[in-house]
Amino acid sequence: MSENNHQLIKKRWTVSPLIPPHISRELDEHSPFLRQLLFNRGITSAEAARAYLGETSSTPTDPFALKDMDKAVALIHHALTNNQNVAIYGDYDTDGVTSSALLYEFFDQLGHSPRVYIPNRFDEGYGLNLDAIQQLASEGINLIITVDCGIKSVEEVALARSLGMSVIVTDHHLSGKQLPDANAIIDPHQDGDPYPYKMLAGVGMAYKIAVAYLQTFSHPEIDPRQWLDLVSIGTVVDIAPLDGENRALVKAGLQQMRSTQRQGLYSLIQASGIKIEQLNAGHLGFGIGPRLNAAGRMDSAYAAFELLTTKDLFRAGSLAQQLDNLNSQRKDIMHTIQDRVIREASALDPDTPVIISVSEEYEEGVVGLAAGKVTETFYKPAIIGRVEDGMVKASCRTIPEFNIVEALDLCEDLLDHHGGHAMAAGLSIKIGQLEAFSERITRIAHEKLDGMELAPELWIDYEISLDRLKPEHIPGILSDIAKLEPTGTSNPDALFCSRNCRVARAYTVGDGRHLKLSLGSGLHQFDAIAFNQGHWMQDMPQYMDVAYAFEINTYQGRQSLQLNVKDIKASELV
Repeated sequence: MSENNHQLIKKRWTVSPLIPPHISRELDEHSPFLRQLLFNRGITSAEAARAYLGETSSTPTDPFALKDMDKAVALIHHALTNNQNVAIYGDYDTDGVTSSALLYEFFDQLGHSPRVYIPNRFDEGYGLNLDAIQQLASEGINLIITVDCGIKSVEEVALARSLGMSVIVTDHHLSGKQLPDANAIIDPHQDGDPYPYKMLAGVGMAYKIAVAYLQTFSHPEIDPRQWLDLVSIGTVVDIAPLDGENRALVKAGLQQMRSTQRQGLYSLIQASGIKIEQLNAGHLGFGIGPRLNAAGRMDSAYAAFELLTTKDLFRAGSLAQQLDNLNSQRKDIMHTIQDRVIREASALDPDTPVIISVSEEYEEGVVGLAAGKVTETFYKPAIIGRVEDGMVKASCRTIPEFNIVEALDLCEDLLDHHGGHAMAAGLSIKIGQLEAFSERITRIAHEKLDGMELAPELWIDYEISLDRLKPEHIPGILSDIAKLEPTGTSNPDALFCSRNCRVARAYTVGDGRHLKLSLGSGLHQFDAIAFNQGHWMQDMPQYMDVAYAFEINTYQGRQSLQLNVKDIKASELV
C-alpha cells in the first residue's frame, strides 16, 4: 500500500431496508422520515417511540438496586457524622475527573472537605497504586472512595485495609479473576449485581451514590440533578452507549448545560467556540472532552478538576484558556506521531495484520489517540508506544473483528502489565521482549482475521436524491434529526447517502487535510465539508457518491446548511 493511497480504504455502505408497512402504521403519529429513522434504531412500537423521544416520563432505576449500595451509604454516613477524613481517588481521564468533581461537590455541600487524589499519568499510571495508598494513610485518611477505577486493584485495596482505612470501590469496568476485598463495591458488572442497566460510566456510578445517600438522609437544599452536567460530559467522552438510562441522563444534562451556572464549564464552552444554545453530545465528544482530557494527557488532570469546580470567574477563564492551549499542543504532537506511523505502515506488506510502532520520541499521553487514528486509516489493529528506561508503554486500538484484550491475554507471559476492553487496551513490556511479542500477536491476528473481508461499514439511514431535495424540505428534516439527540455510541447520528452528485467546486482547507465542496444536483447546490479527505483533490471526479450527515454551519454569525461528508466514492453511472 503506497503512501498516496493509504487513505483510500473502501468503506462498505449498507443502506437500511425501508420500514415495513405494518410498523409504519404503528408509528403513524410521526412523519414518514422520522418513522424510518426510528425503525433503523430498532424502535417498532408507538410506546417505544414515545419513550425514546422523551414524550413519556420514565422513573430512574433505584440506586439501591446496585449491589453493596446500602453498605456504601452507611460507610459515607459514618464518615460524615464522625468527621472522618475522606479521600476521593479518581482517574486522569474525563470520566474520572467528572466523577471526582461530582463527589467532591457532594461532600462539600454536606459540609465536608474531601481530599481529591488523581494519579499522574506519567509517574503513576492508571488506577490505585501502592505509593499513593501509603501517602493517603500518612495523611490520616479514614475512607477512600475510588471513582472510575479500583475493580482490579486487589493488592492496593488490601494494603489500604491493612493500614486501617475503609475502601469503597466504584467502577464500571470488568473485574479480574478476583475482586478486591473492599468494604463495598459498586460496579454493575460484578457477579450477582441485579442492576438492570450495565453500561453506566464511572461518573454514572458516582451520581448513583449521591442520589442514594440523599434518598436516605434528606437534605432538601441539595438537588442531585445539579450534577447531571458532569454525568453528561463523563458519559459521552468515555464513549459509553447512549441508550437506555445513559441517554436519559445525558439528555437532561445537555438541557441543563445550555443555561449552566458552572463557571468553568461556561468558560470552556466559550474557549471551544461552541454556541451554548446549540450544545449537543457531539460538542461534548469533540470539543469539551478533548480539552478536559488534554490536562491529563499533557500535564496534570488537576487543572481539569479545578476548572469544573472553581467558583472564581477569573480563575475559570484562565484555566479554560490553559486547557485550550494544551489541547492545541496535544493535536500537534498527535499529528506528528500519526503521520510518522502512517508513513511507516504504508511501506509495510499490505497483508501485515497489525501495525506496531514504538519510539523514544513519542509522547505517552497521546499514543492512544494516534493509535486510534492509525486504526481508522488502515482498518487494522494498531499498537503505538513510548520507549523509556528499557520499557515500552503502549496503547492499542482495534477493529470490531479483533478483540485486542483476548489477543493480549494470549501474550500474557511476555507482558509486564496489560488491561482494557475489546476495542482499546494498554500494555507495558520490557524492550527485550518486544520482538517476540510482535511476532506472536501478528501470528494471532493472521489466524483470527484469515479469510475475512475487512472493511469499515457505514450504516446509511436513507438514500436521498439531492436533485429532488428542495429548500422547503430542510426544516422538517433537521427537526426530525434533532429528535434523535443525544446521539453517540449505540444511538448513531442520522447518516444519508446521495449518488451522482456533480462537483461544482472543490478545494482543500486545514493544511490540505480537509476538503470543501459545493455539490450540485439539478437546480440546487449544497455546501459540504469532508474532514481528512483532502487527498481526493489529487484525482477529483466530476461526479461523486457521498455518505453524509446534515448539519448547521455557523460562520461569522451566519448559519447555513452543510453536508458533513463521511465517505466519498467516484460515481460509477452518471
